[in-house]
Amino acid sequence: MAASNQQLTKRMRELGLTQEELAEAMNRAIEQVTGKPGTVSVRTIHNLMSGRTRWPQAKQRLALEAVLGCTTVELGFVPHTRSVADPLLPKAQHHKEEPVLRRNFLTATSIAALTPAALDAAGSSGRVGQSDVNRLAAQFMLIIADDNKTGGTHHVEEAALAWAQRALHLQKTRLASQRVRGKLYGLAAAFTGSALWAAIDGGRLDQAQRHLKEAVALGGLSGDASMQFRIWGHAGALYRHMGQYTSALAADEAAKRTRAARDPLYASLVHARTAVHHADLHDRQASLRCLGLAEAALARADTEAPRPVWLRFYDSAELHLLALTATTTLGLWEEAEAHAHHTLARLRPDMKRNRALALTYLAHAQLGQREPELAVATAHGIPAEARHGRTARLLNSFGHRLHALAPRAPATREWFEKELL
Repeated sequence: MAASNQQLTKRMRELGLTQEELAEAMNRAIEQVTGKPGTVSVRTIHNLMSGRTRWPQAKQRLALEAVLGCTTVELGFVPHTRSVADPLLPKAQHHKEEPVLRRNFLTATSIAALTPAALDAAGSSGRVGQSDVNRLAAQFMLIIADDNKTGGTHHVEEAALAWAQRALHLQKTRLASQRVRGKLYGLAAAFTGSALWAAIDGGRLDQAQRHLKEAVALGGLSGDASMQFRIWGHAGALYRHMGQYTSALAADEAAKRTRAARDPLYASLVHARTAVHHADLHDRQASLRCLGLAEAALARADTEAPRPVWLRFYDSAELHLLALTATTTLGLWEEAEAHAHHTLARLRPDMKRNRALALTYLAHAQLGQREPELAVATAHGIPAEARHGRTARLLNSFGHRLHALAPRAPATREWFEKELL
């Protein structure tokens, strides 16, 4: 009897995808590349999850990678020992054509390519139902996954706004029950919140302020306490980047007043964010106290309880990253370095943006301890594709600090020489 594929099951759980939703997303991905609808069924997904299919065929394999953001091997599949080639391609052409097919999938199945028009193409009745909600929710999961990988790009922001408009269009033009209407408002708030976060992360604060106003209104209409908590969290981040630290603390208080904050996991998150905002105000005692509250609340939380997909980023790694942010701001360099190492050890593989941020903060902490050579080596380890948004701004600050603290050090010359290449 075949062993179940735990890696695939875990990745689907991380993204909140059901078997039906994964099959639908894969079929759309295949259609984007080939022009013909895919034939992936729930039975296909069941066979992949159960271990009955040990190595999917080429199109299914590449669709899985595009939708789930992991390699086929990372998803728990085992190549055939004699060859990883598929009968879909002649043997002589396999090595030449599959990389091209892979690039086509990665290009065509980005979240921008999977536009709201794809929902219309899939067909929808004159009445909005749970299936429409499920399709929008699947897209929200992809937005979250893309943001975790790339951070605050225009790509994520624009795609999220397009899906928010789609949710609102369905709400305005179709018949629906009150329950479904509430979910559509919640999804519109979710997508707008993701656009808000992408704009903040990318430093586009004017756009972020416009998105915040819309997100707050939609969150209120949805009646979803979890979504309202999320939006107030993003509001706090926006105010922080605008230098309005007392407003950031006020946003934290608004998040604490939501029903969602009764859950220890939510409480831990808002305490950790409050610690960062107290650090911005140079209140070391209050910041460290809030970090202690965040740690205690996380220890009480039932991490296996069902929660919204957007909250799945928050775990012990994220708590240490927020603690790293606070201690860096306070200039507590030894503590910051310890939090950086804890973050890097615990981050999930898909959290690539956060890994780049943790490395950048680690470089700052090492520099703060007068170790420019080690700090520069750490900073050089940050991938080029991650050097945008907050990471780019932190690296720019790192360069200024490096020059100020060790202007004649060989590591400083090495840093600026490589940065100018």
